[in-house]
Amino acid sequence: MKYKDYYASLGLARGASDGDIKQAYRRLARKYHPDVSKEPDAEERFKEIAEAYQTLKDPDKRAAYDQLGTHASGQEFEPPPSWQHQWQGADADTFSAEGLDLSDLFAHLHAARGHGGAARPMPGQDFEVAVPITIEEAYAGTEIDLDLNMPEYDERGRLRRVPHAFKARIPKGATDGQRLRLPGKGGKGRNGGRNGDLYLNISLRPHPVYRAVGHHLYMDLPLAAWEAVLGTSVEVATPGGAVRLKVPAGSHGGQQLRLPRRGLPTPKGGSGDLYAVLQIAVPSVVSEQERALYRQLAEISAFDPRAQVTREPSHAG
Repeated sequence: MKYKDYYASLGLARGASDGDIKQAYRRLARKYHPDVSKEPDAEERFKEIAEAYQTLKDPDKRAAYDQLGTHASGQEFEPPPSWQHQWQGADADTFSAEGLDLSDLFAHLHAARGHGGAARPMPGQDFEVAVPITIEEAYAGTEIDLDLNMPEYDERGRLRRVPHAFKARIPKGATDGQRLRLPGKGGKGRNGGRNGDLYLNISLRPHPVYRAVGHHLYMDLPLAAWEAVLGTSVEVATPGGAVRLKVPAGSHGGQQLRLPRRGLPTPKGGSGDLYAVLQIAVPSVVSEQERALYRQLAEISAFDPRAQVTREPSHAG
């Protein structure tokens, strides 16, 4: 099998702490997520980062990986027999590196520093998968189809990738960064051991209108200058349907107007809020009549938009 430098994949030294490993994974996973990254190799880098994290986050797997020593990335190697007996336990006689990838080896590595004897029940491996959903799906809940290839031992004790297809329900109100557990949907247990779990790492796809922060939503609301000055009532689209929003007279750009309970549902039955962030829009094309009115307004108005930045600072003492 070919050697992979998992530490290098996460940009870490071999002595990195557990906290460093988790922090590096989260940072890189967000950077290279295929749904948001513009990097040409984002998908491959994302898989590489996830594979490295799956091994290094587990103390036993990390210890076993460290004992393999260091090799050039991509170099062909095979774990020595002593390593197989220590980390594979009773499976050492049936273990074969032929046709395996390093990720397959560590996916089902069990920390049985075996002394022979009867086979013991071994739990299946836990897996994680990235699940991007839209804000509309987070608002209403959704059902997704999962088609995964999971490493499993065959009847001869060899690892093979086996396809698994099933549906998973994402509850309404799922938030960016949430981790959902599907019990028993991970790797198959051995010798009567329980199956592993599957964890769904939820991310929200970029939306043309809304920005999600937890269960709250934010959206930009353009206003004409006269609407901000005089006040108005406008129709605002929300995930639950359009509503009327009153804009008070004298509103300004950057001001946030709150629409209670118009955000994403919360686990306890409530909802987050929707915040309309006011933006003053300036027309790019005006008629001669409009231009004349703007000149007239400029002549009669005493408003100074730069009063705060041109005023002489006061000096104490």
